[in-house]
Amino acid sequence: METLAAAAPARSFFPSFLLLACGTLVAALLGAAHWLGLFYQLVHKVDKASIQHGGENVAAVLRAHGVRFLFTLVGGHISPLLVACEKIGIRVVDTRHEVTAVFAADAVARLTGTVGVAAVTAGPGLTNTVTAVKNAQIAQSPVLLLGGAASTLLQNRGALQAIDQMSLFRPLCKFCASVRRVRDIVPTLRLAMAAAQSGTPGPVFVELPIDVLYPYFMVQKEMVPTKPPKGLMGRVVSWAAVETLGIPCFLGGMARGLLGRNHPLHIRQNRSAALKKADVVLLAGAVCDFRLSYGRVLSRSSKIIIVNRNRKEMLLNSDMFWKPQEAVQGDVGSFVVKLVEGLKGQTWASDWAEELREADRQKEQAFREKALTPVAQHLNPVRVLQLVEETLPDNSILVVDGGDFVGTAAHLVQSRGPLRWLDPGAFGTLGVGAGFALGAKLCRPDAEVWCLFGDGAFGYSLIEFDTFVRHKIPVIALIGNDAGWTQISREQVPCLGSNVACGLAYTDYHKAAMGLGAQGLLLSREKEDQVVEVLRDAQQQCRDGHPVVVNILIGRTDFRDGSIAV
Repeated sequence: METLAAAAPARSFFPSFLLLACGTLVAALLGAAHWLGLFYQLVHKVDKASIQHGGENVAAVLRAHGVRFLFTLVGGHISPLLVACEKIGIRVVDTRHEVTAVFAADAVARLTGTVGVAAVTAGPGLTNTVTAVKNAQIAQSPVLLLGGAASTLLQNRGALQAIDQMSLFRPLCKFCASVRRVRDIVPTLRLAMAAAQSGTPGPVFVELPIDVLYPYFMVQKEMVPTKPPKGLMGRVVSWAAVETLGIPCFLGGMARGLLGRNHPLHIRQNRSAALKKADVVLLAGAVCDFRLSYGRVLSRSSKIIIVNRNRKEMLLNSDMFWKPQEAVQGDVGSFVVKLVEGLKGQTWASDWAEELREADRQKEQAFREKALTPVAQHLNPVRVLQLVEETLPDNSILVVDGGDFVGTAAHLVQSRGPLRWLDPGAFGTLGVGAGFALGAKLCRPDAEVWCLFGDGAFGYSLIEFDTFVRHKIPVIALIGNDAGWTQISREQVPCLGSNVACGLAYTDYHKAAMGLGAQGLLLSREKEDQVVEVLRDAQQQCRDGHPVVVNILIGRTDFRDGSIAV
């Protein structure tokens, strides 16, 4: 009897344990569902066709807190909140450098006793504000910095201008938060505004990713492609080896000019279309980040070989959008040389390269026709850049700094050789122009250094012409002046219905340069038949030892319609 009595509690333990375990599991599942917002989604259905967006929530909070001014430098990441603020009467004041926007917000905070607000785009837009934010911290000024960011779905996947922004601002700000859901915008901003003013005042930072700011249908369009992957050939970085292999190649970034100006293996246009037919794609030093649409453009029918020194970059997004047939960690140049040795005697179908060259010729013909299309005012930028291409000497180094004008130039102006093209790189930083030109001319004093600027980007570099004059550094700057941040407005206006913060003026930049002691020239429609003569004049003045600014007034074309800025 004693044995049976002792066994009874043991038998009842197991059902109790199972009940506890099941209850714990159910509670965990319910908690996870709540954390993921599944219950919220059951009650609040998403209207996938709605044109409402998270920027409207941001604007509503700012107005409720008495914010009268929003200082900014426009960027595609933050367009929705700028448009929304304008619509409800908050004055949007756009500056020519992000640090100025935060300094202005700081001044408002000091003079009014309210929170000063600045909004800047992701990556370099935010890093440009660090000095002003630190200054506000030391001065105990209540400043709210709103920063754009890559989509939450593309964090750590090589999105444009994507960095760890939170770690950068935590030491500088009283409060830092990254909004991950639209419904969190309002409570997060309220907390930020309170933190900025409570206790010891100071700066606060709120990160707003693209997918919480833009309308749902636009986010869905960008994040969920409706077309199958198309593919894109990578960059090849060993001249002799590539030539020996005889493989048609596309070059980008610092690889531009690797094969000279008119090498038959260098294919410049129709990259995606070409890769639709490619059996094998060699990504030599390329990374499947935003520049390759995270790998989504690579054809699933192609055998993909990727070579990179950095294993993490080499396999970026291979878990989602693409898969390599072979992934080789090592030096790209050494790999291509070894590949040549291994493929010695191998021949390739000559009609493949000729097919690509013919597509190139057809695209170039389309560009020539585009160059002859009249524009509403000033000069056709396509025609101007074609004439620049014809004028550039073989020893020139090209420095490119800007958005729309530089994006057009990338299709039309060719690097004259290896290491003769300098651009911002994957970070997409505006303002590199003057510094790059200064370093390039000092390293290569015998080369003609030509800087291609958008008028927006030139705002960062204008004052450095004082530096060029004082140090006797002769460079040539060509400004594609279309009176606006056109790369942003191409997307912002049709999608959000406003050009707020995108408008500039047909400023006399050439006269400003002259005020700094440089030479200044103007190209407008009145000199349409003198473009080459003006460029030759700039070259001569540069040879005479003067830095030169050529202010080129250009009109708008549809050459880059459909390009995006995020």
